[in-house]
Amino acid sequence: MAEDEQKKTQDDSAETAGPDTTEEAADLTRSDTSSSAPPADEASEADSPADDAPAASDEQPPPAEEEKAEEPAAEAEAGDSEAPAEEKAEAEPNPEDDLPWKERRRLTKSRRPHKSRPQQSPEERKAERLAARKRKAALRRKQRAAARDGKGEAGTGTPLAERVANSAKVRRGVVVSDRGEKSITVRIDVVRRHPTYEKVVRSSRTLHAHDERNEANEGDLVQVVETRPLSKTKRWRLVEVLERAK
Repeated sequence: MAEDEQKKTQDDSAETAGPDTTEEAADLTRSDTSSSAPPADEASEADSPADDAPAASDEQPPPAEEEKAEEPAAEAEAGDSEAPAEEKAEAEPNPEDDLPWKERRRLTKSRRPHKSRPQQSPEERKAERLAARKRKAALRRKQRAAARDGKGEAGTGTPLAERVANSAKVRRGVVVSDRGEKSITVRIDVVRRHPTYEKVVRSSRTLHAHDERNEANEGDLVQVVETRPLSKTKRWRLVEVLERAK
């Protein structure tokens, strides 16, 4: 009831008021509606989430690009981690290097792929071994023949030294005994000067010589030459009698 009375009073006042009052009332109503409506900034802010949604969708690819950029970095890191591992593997010594060459050859042969052969009888295996031996023998003969042909060529190395036979020693001496059969004892006199004291030193030594025809007598000056061993003590042989004893 109170509300109806207020409306009536307002209508009455509007009728009684002039056009200016009606315009004022219209302005008041507009201001009320404008006050009830949100401001333009707020409306733009309210509408911004809708506008931001596409923007956010547009900005999503950059994270994907960042992920792509991170993938090469991760691969590079993985490659760096693999490279030191390979270097370490190369740096580690191979235990097979310390093995004998026969053992290394056996290992390499065992690692080769092997094809199973058909089963053979003892006679077939024996014939196969003989054929392999003949084949290897023929190869060896061929290699030796080639080596012989190559040896005939003149070499370019150091020439062989010429062999000069050692000349036999020859001595002169006086026969001091001819009692043995086909044997004489000869005294060899040596005269030399001492290297330090400059004194003439005389010395002598005796040797046994072979006299085939018993030509030399005691006191003769003879010449003997070195020869092969003729007996237990004889290593010399009579060459000629230079001077007979007086």
